[in-house]
Amino acid sequence: MKLSDVMSYAQLSFYTEVALVLFLGVFIAISIRTFMPSRRGELEAASRIPLEDDVVITPRTAER
Repeated sequence: MKLSDVMSYAQLSFYTEVALVLFLGVFIAISIRTFMPSRRGELEAASRIPLEDDVVITPRTAER
């Protein structure tokens, strides 16, 4: 008896369809939440974080 025989006997194909529907639902929910007009300011502020120069990096002093 092969593993593929066991898996086909277990009728697990239903779970793949359920997983597909769940992942599709989560993807749609995240897409809607991301592109909501009320979150525009928050996302723009988050997009500028790597470009801000508030942190001053000083070079290391030479060790003696």
